[in-house]
Amino acid sequence: MLNRREFLETALAGTVATRMGRAQGAAVPAVKAPGGVVKYVRYELGGRISYGLLTGETIEELRGSILSGAQPTGNRHKLADVRLLVPCEPSKIVAAGLNYKSHVGGQPAPTKPEFFLKTLSSLLENNGKIVFPEGASNVHYEGEMVLVIGKRAKNVSIADAPNYVFGVTCGNDVSERDWQKSDLQWWRAKSSDTFGCAGPCIAVGLNYGDLLLQTRLNGEVRQSARTSDLLYDVPTMISFISRVMTLLPGDLVYTGTPGQTKPMKSGDVVEVELEGVGILRNMIA
Repeated sequence: MLNRREFLETALAGTVATRMGRAQGAAVPAVKAPGGVVKYVRYELGGRISYGLLTGETIEELRGSILSGAQPTGNRHKLADVRLLVPCEPSKIVAAGLNYKSHVGGQPAPTKPEFFLKTLSSLLENNGKIVFPEGASNVHYEGEMVLVIGKRAKNVSIADAPNYVFGVTCGNDVSERDWQKSDLQWWRAKSSDTFGCAGPCIAVGLNYGDLLLQTRLNGEVRQSARTSDLLYDVPTMISFISRVMTLLPGDLVYTGTPGQTKPMKSGDVVEVELEGVGILRNMIA
């Protein structure tokens, strides 16, 4: 049986090079943590930003990026002692719209995957505060599963697309509905500062084709669906995007939100929980 040090060295040496397809094709390290899932975090401690391997309430510090081959430093930290950051550093954020039948409602279902872009400046980490910009009065939650791209993807086939997914995290595609309806583009409705919540970790090794996704507002479940209900599944989305733009390691793909959404107000706490990943929690400032 591998000891902790041996596990880390085996699982993390050349993270991308050693991963292999499982279940839905998700990329996983050669050795998996207990329970079959590996969780990575990006955090700040003492003014220094690092990646880490999360096990329970303990973080094993890593040197380098998990997307290009990270190595254990031997340092350990308590989860409670660090500030979690957005779990990777994307070059872009692509988000799907109308990708659950329960969210389409009475509208015609899209005949192809529909996407829009969110800005990097909209990103907000776990426990960060969502701030409504001036004039925003109808701001809704949108709990989603978010894909983390593991390697450069251009013109990939649907069959091969799962091999480009490193892992998944939780997301909240915060949206100002009045602006979304009235503006020519969704630039402020979807990309205002703090409107792109993501975290708390990246989970590798999950069957992301069938996970329970829930959104709670002040503890009350407001959205609940399984990712198997997606109108366009993960391989279809990745392949479709890659035929138009190149996806790079660390890029985020928000996969759509289920059901109906409602406004949030100051002091509310919104939680997005994805089975096997954890809970993304944010308060409205």
